[in-house]
Amino acid sequence: MDDKVLWIGFTDENGSLDKPSLEALTATRTIAEGIDGELAIGLVGGSVDAAAAQIGGAGATRVVALAGEAWAAPRYASDTAACAQIARTVDAGIVVATAGSRFNRVCAGLAQRLGGAVDTQITDILVENGALSVSRWFYRQRMIGKLQRTVRPWVLSIASGSFVPCEAGDATVTPIEIEGFESRTEVLGVEAGTGGSQTIRPDAETLLVAGAGWTKKQADGEVHTDDAASIILEFVESNRASLGSSKSMVDLATEGQAVLPFLTHLHQIGQTGASPRHAKGLSTCCHGEEPHAVGWRFINERRAINTDANCGWAQGKADVLYVADAFEVMKKVNERLAD
Repeated sequence: MDDKVLWIGFTDENGSLDKPSLEALTATRTIAEGIDGELAIGLVGGSVDAAAAQIGGAGATRVVALAGEAWAAPRYASDTAACAQIARTVDAGIVVATAGSRFNRVCAGLAQRLGGAVDTQITDILVENGALSVSRWFYRQRMIGKLQRTVRPWVLSIASGSFVPCEAGDATVTPIEIEGFESRTEVLGVEAGTGGSQTIRPDAETLLVAGAGWTKKQADGEVHTDDAASIILEFVESNRASLGSSKSMVDLATEGQAVLPFLTHLHQIGQTGASPRHAKGLSTCCHGEEPHAVGWRFINERRAINTDANCGWAQGKADVLYVADAFEVMKKVNERLAD
């Protein structure tokens, strides 16, 4: 069983796989190749045809699927049962999937049903002399740990942005079933948010982070919160960028002060917020102090705009620092993007 490595992918409403799922497939292939094991693929969803065309065999010796209405919507009972059935069908020693909301909900229960162990948010895979080690961050990405386990099955969830998405050709999928499965829950439908425009885009190439300086008095002695909101949203929408915020900027909203109306705690970047993974990051009106900058460690190219030439970004935390007025710089940037 130790040499059988299973990747599980959940399909979306179109029967396709998202980018993080394909990244987890790359991690699974890395494990299988490293331990000279057999790769198996399991698909779960309302439809799996599009997903099968996306990944192909990916070098797998077996591709199985649970498809149909019962597996279309995320539910703990059905998803746990599906993953357990697939793992038992292929006799998997290692089970891997992306650390998305759907698998995060069931991975602990899956490990319990299989009599195994689970580790989450894996960012690196290492195989030495046939022994598998995995790495993940602890304590708000300040420490990294390397883990090994002898217990099997070993269930692993892969953090998004850690591997290159897998690409492959066609595959032959074998449908399987769960005898006697009945769910006590019923999916009545899906309610989408009706709020403003989308500003959090995990797959965006660029991340723009807004600091509290946007809401402070500017060179003319006045506060220009409305102008700040317009400039930031224009950049985010025209560049299809993702939007983040410093903690101080988010906290202003809870203190009843005039702030950018579209910012929430979900946008918070840093030690007490998210640690996003984007190709490029642009910090505006932030000082670049450690609690905020720690959330940028996975950004490949870091730039910042600040009027203070001695701010934290100038102390080696940014690749490029523009000592300038963020209002003026971002207006020029938006003008060029509009051309």
